Amino acid sequence: MLIKFTLSMPNVGSWNGRWSGENNLYARVISFKGKEKEKLANELLNKGYFHYDFGDGWSMGISLEKIDSKTATKVRKSSKGFYGYDWAIDSIIKYQKIITE
Repeated sequence: MLIKFTLSMPNVGSWNGRWSGENNLYARVISFKGKEKEKLANELLNKGYFHYDFGDGWSMGISLEKIDSKTATKVRKSSKGFYGYDWAIDSIIKYQKIITE
């Protein structure tokens, strides 16, 4: 099972109210193989969206979507990475929420 994690910044604390990356796709595709991993993937998909407030006027959102391999190839090609927030994906997979360790 392939899951697309897409980053957004729903609350922006910049001087002009804009995020410099707002016009780019920041996404990662994660493969969940095996019975236990697919069970976890379904639990994450049921939540569908995860939010993290940085406490300084900024917050991030990560939405999840099940995709096929053809779509995964397109996402991997067009994504600009994950803006340095890969740790948030790791947290979602490990804790089913975004926390800093």
